[in-house]
Amino acid sequence: MRILQGGSAVAGIALCLGALAACGDSSKASGGPDETVAPPTAGATAPAGARGPDGASPQPGQGGEPLHGKVIVLDPGHNGGNTSHPAEIAKQVDIGNGHKECDTTGTSTNAGYDEHAFTWDVSNRLAKLLRADGAKVLLTRPNDTGVGPCVTERAAVGNKAHADAALSIHADGAAASGHGFHIIEPIAVKGGGNTKAVPASLKLGRSLRDAYHSGTGIAYSTYLGKKALDPRSDLGGLNTSTVPKVFIECGNMRNKSDAAKLSSAPFRQRIAESLAKGFGAYLA
Repeated sequence: MRILQGGSAVAGIALCLGALAACGDSSKASGGPDETVAPPTAGATAPAGARGPDGASPQPGQGGEPLHGKVIVLDPGHNGGNTSHPAEIAKQVDIGNGHKECDTTGTSTNAGYDEHAFTWDVSNRLAKLLRADGAKVLLTRPNDTGVGPCVTERAAVGNKAHADAALSIHADGAAASGHGFHIIEPIAVKGGGNTKAVPASLKLGRSLRDAYHSGTGIAYSTYLGKKALDPRSDLGGLNTSTVPKVFIECGNMRNKSDAAKLSSAPFRQRIAESLAKGFGAYLA
């Protein structure tokens, strides 16, 4: 993402808001160069209260519905139609302490794997795992062929659902010499309405950081943030969120090593599993 964060206006956002029905369930998820991934469906779950073979409580991704009743919003950064609609995504929106573009196009690897396809794929993989653990999951866009929605509209999905947690998924487009991942955390912005949610957002960010680092082995960012944490007040998706929310830059798409990982379908599954454990640690 780097400077390329955000969302864009699209009428399809209404699909995300009704009866906590997750967007994307009826559309085809875009995989990377090596795989096309079917959209998530509610996974099979073990009976409530079930335990693993060793008697321990189930961990995220192992069934038993440890996240039963929790509402999680996943925001796949950018969208596949943004590039062909520059005027629409350039529209200025109020982010609480100023104005910014509705959305951006995102970045890509040198081989041409686009960030919007990466975020869509990871979000669907993660949604499937979280649903298997009993969570109600909403996606902020219904497919990877549309435009937007705007950053503020993406935040509104979580706000309206009174989400227990929200995550905006991205990959960075920094200088090729930099590598690693980082979590973007909110700073309280009175005009945005996020003030009460910031403390919980910081806790969410640390839980996801620790799980992602442990589960993927990707290093903390070498070029931005401190111990993979980067507080910012210029992102409308964080400024206008009234529920706990952070961004993750899963790696640098312009770095050869990071790009190889992010372009791998098995590694994207590993990313999803790691983030599911992070949500489990935060919400359990």
